[in-house]
Parts: sequence; C-alpha cells; structure tokens
Amino acid sequence: MSPLIPLGAALAAIGLWLGFRLVAEARARTTARARYFDTVRQLFDGGEIRIQPTGFPRMTGHRADLAYDLQVVPDTLTFRKLPALWVLVTLPEPLPVAATLDLLARPSGNEPFTRFATLPQSLPTPAGLPKDIAIRSEDASRIPPATLIERHADLFDDPRIKELVISPKGLRIVLLAEEADRGRYLIFREAEMGMAPLASDRLIPVLDRLKALREDILALPKDPG
Repeated sequence: MSPLIPLGAALAAIGLWLGFRLVAEARARTTARARYFDTVRQLFDGGEIRIQPTGFPRMTGHRADLAYDLQVVPDTLTFRKLPALWVLVTLPEPLPVAATLDLLARPSGNEPFTRFATLPQSLPTPAGLPKDIAIRSEDASRIPPATLIERHADLFDDPRIKELVISPKGLRIVLLAEEADRGRYLIFREAEMGMAPLASDRLIPVLDRLKALREDILALPKDPG
C-alpha cells in the first residue's frame, strides 16, 4: 500500500476536525453574542431585544419609569489600539436643553459610535475634568451651565467611561465593556469578545448616573429666552 494513502487519510481527518471545530466555534459565538444582555435584563421592567447584524443585541426597557436603550458596538477596525466592545447606554427622554454637549475621553477620530467629530465648536476642558476629555457642541452659547458638568465630573474617574452626551433628545453614556486579549491579538490577531454576558454591576452605576443627571437638568432654572 502506498504511504501516501495513510497520509492523505490523516490530512482529510484533520481537515474534517478543523471544519467541525470552526462550525462549533461559530455557533458558540452566535449564541454568546445574542445573550450578551441576559444578565442585565433583570434590571428592567419588560423590554424588547432585537439582534443586530453584528450578532449582538439591542435592548430597550423601563427602569424607574424611564425608558432606556442599550446597544453594543464592536470596534475591530483599529489602528495602534486593541479591538474593543462598546456599550451605548441611552436615556432617550426629551430634555429642556437647547444644544448638544458632547464630552469624549481620549478621542482618536476613529470612534465608530459617536458624532463627536461632526459638532463644529470645540470647547475648553473645565478644570474639574481630566485633561484628556475633549468637548464639542453645535452651539456653545446654548449648552447647559458649567456647574452641571462639575457636579458630574467624577463620572470620568472611571477610565472605562468613554463618552457623555447631553442633548435635547436625551442622554447617553458610552462605556468600554471589553477589550481583546492583548497577547492573543498581537500574536494570532484574534479579537474574540462578548463571550460572557455584560455584568449588572457594570451597568447599574451608568443607569443611576443617567437618572441623576436627568434630574439635575430638569431642576435647572428655566431660560427666560
């Protein structure tokens, strides 16, 4: 019998095994991504989940009579940084503010989740905020008072907080939920993320902050103009 026959059979078996493994990993990835908000669902009354083209869910739900929207944005198109998984936590309740105020930590210009770069006016960073916080608006003369930001400046003490948006349409906080493992990414270019559900203790402080910030905005003196 030719020695090439056993070798060919072995290669075929290896190829078959690799094929089964890839299928199993793809199924596990699909299942894990779809369940990314399973743990935090209990924080909300009711709600709806829709699976996005990325395989991750987008969820809406009510908490303390307020409607929240949660969205996952994978960021794998990177340059000199690790792939990341961002969670956008939005409180889409209208607010009595006249212009958008966008605070972005360590902006690179490549963030896939923000319209920060489209806002035309750049504002100085107040003394109470970290120096790496950039601020923009479409109308700096109509933004909320600096005292409001000062009261919530400690939000950015957490290095995982990436962005705070205050707008007439509502509020948003963007947090870094996960980064790809540095070693596996640098060696194998593997950027698997989202295999474990988002933990409730990561989300609760953000929900509470959005609620407190909304209450502070509603308590501001009304602009007579």
